[in-house]
Amino acid sequence: MTKFEALGLDKPLLDAISDLGFETPSEVQEKSIPILLEQDTDLVALAQTGTGKTAAFGFPMIQKIQADSRTTQGLILSPTRELCLQITNELKLYSKYVKGLNTVAIYGGASITEQAKQIKRGAQIVVATPGRMKDMIGRKMVDISKIDYCVLDEADEMLNMGFFEDIKDILSNTPKEKLTWLFSATMPKEVATIAKKFMHQPVEITVGTKNAGASTVQHEYYVVGGRDRYAALKRLADANPGIFSVVFCRTKRDTQRVAEKLIEDGYNAGALHGDLSQNQRDLVMNAFRKKQVQMLVATDVAARGIDVDDITHVINYQLPDEIETYTHRSGRTGRAGKSGISMVIVTRSELRKIKTIEKIVKQEFVAKKIPSGIEICEIQLYHLANRIKDTKINKEIDPYLPAINDVLEGIDRDELIKKMVSVEFTQFTNYYSKTKDLNTSDSGTSERGQKGGADTGNSGSVRYFINIGERDGYDWMSLKDFLRDTLNLEKEDIYNVDTKDSFSFFNSDAQLTDLILQTFSEFKVDGRFINVEVSKNPGGSGKGGGRKRDRNRGSRKSGGNKSFKGGKKGGYGKKGGKKRQGFY
Repeated sequence: MTKFEALGLDKPLLDAISDLGFETPSEVQEKSIPILLEQDTDLVALAQTGTGKTAAFGFPMIQKIQADSRTTQGLILSPTRELCLQITNELKLYSKYVKGLNTVAIYGGASITEQAKQIKRGAQIVVATPGRMKDMIGRKMVDISKIDYCVLDEADEMLNMGFFEDIKDILSNTPKEKLTWLFSATMPKEVATIAKKFMHQPVEITVGTKNAGASTVQHEYYVVGGRDRYAALKRLADANPGIFSVVFCRTKRDTQRVAEKLIEDGYNAGALHGDLSQNQRDLVMNAFRKKQVQMLVATDVAARGIDVDDITHVINYQLPDEIETYTHRSGRTGRAGKSGISMVIVTRSELRKIKTIEKIVKQEFVAKKIPSGIEICEIQLYHLANRIKDTKINKEIDPYLPAINDVLEGIDRDELIKKMVSVEFTQFTNYYSKTKDLNTSDSGTSERGQKGGADTGNSGSVRYFINIGERDGYDWMSLKDFLRDTLNLEKEDIYNVDTKDSFSFFNSDAQLTDLILQTFSEFKVDGRFINVEVSKNPGGSGKGGGRKRDRNRGSRKSGGNKSFKGGKKGGYGKKGGKKRQGFY
């Protein structure tokens, strides 16, 4: 018996699960599915974004629906068009072996008459955004008076977006005896009000701690001057070759401005906010999913429903007005069991907010320093060397090799390597050689900053380079565990672990240096030497953590980071825009 079979699911669903390659149910699925299958009860489930909530309510609803009846029996309300479509697509995959079951999506920005036709043809399950659903009810285009099941997905998000009255109006058109299943990442007062008003003695399940953030996410903060936010953002990106991130701003104006500046500086960036047309938003999101956009600058409202599992970083360019919103932001990374990093750029006056957020997410933040130009150059130099090493040889250059050899005649190997690297690296060092220290006197100077974050210059901490990284299957969590186990050290003895594609950095206290260097002097894993050496830059990278990242990052200044044509206002790459200072 499979683990999904043990939950009580029927064969058509198990066959679909097998096709999808699911092997083990997530915690929210294990807790929710048996209750929803065996009991006719209302349910409140508190679980972070990315924990498999759609399947948690989707499987039981599909199994309970009468597919031989064309009546609408299930209603799922979600906050955004993107999430509405995502849920619909997933339900269609889950129900592929259930003959006659139809799921229809209802959302704004598409033809309302076409959506009405789809419902009229027979839709046992309707997935809808509150605004469009209320509109269609008002026009008598949809009948939800006989539904048996109602799901409020991302309930806190819907209420944050101002849908409270719409939800009340929609639910007033549904039968009182229906079952209501509410799924939410947090439990603010408004969600509790909905539960009390529209639900009857609901069973409550919690995955993790109520309102807490995911344990797979490392939370970091960087203290800078107010005018240095953008410069700090660029350095955090440059210190992480292969970054694939969502950058959050508070307003639509700031979102557009930051995205445009990143594009002008040659980054693969895009904007996502409410002033964009639906077509522009679709273009940007499609490019982001394909990793053509690698820094998606978004407002909180526009980012609702982003469902991409391998986002490496969430960067809080500005903290949200509502502290609870931070939980949703950080939940965009560290999904599906992977690790991720949530970075916060703050000024000294905002440090008190960090303490407040720590209490809400029940996780400690690590104080970090913005990387210096020298630190970034070191990371980028290693990255360039590995790019050269891994580049596949283009056979089309063979006819030109005799002429190229003539040009390079007399240059020995070491000098040729230096020249090759310098082609790109000189521009990078020229840019960063005259840049200032962006850190304020408060950044990374606390005791926890020294232990958990970037090295603060304390002579008691040593920074190391190690020749393994993400392509070897390590992220910041698993590499830290590997080092601790190999060296037989305590949990806090290894810190500031920063994984890159094929190499990494970490810190330890100075008294452990001899032990570390001796252990790794002739150390092999699967026949391969694992080398550790003291980093040439003792200041540390100013970064901690890391995870699987996209390795197809475009080349920068001289490497031809090809931006591409996108929506005019949302823009995700300007043709002819300035290239970035440096390379990948």
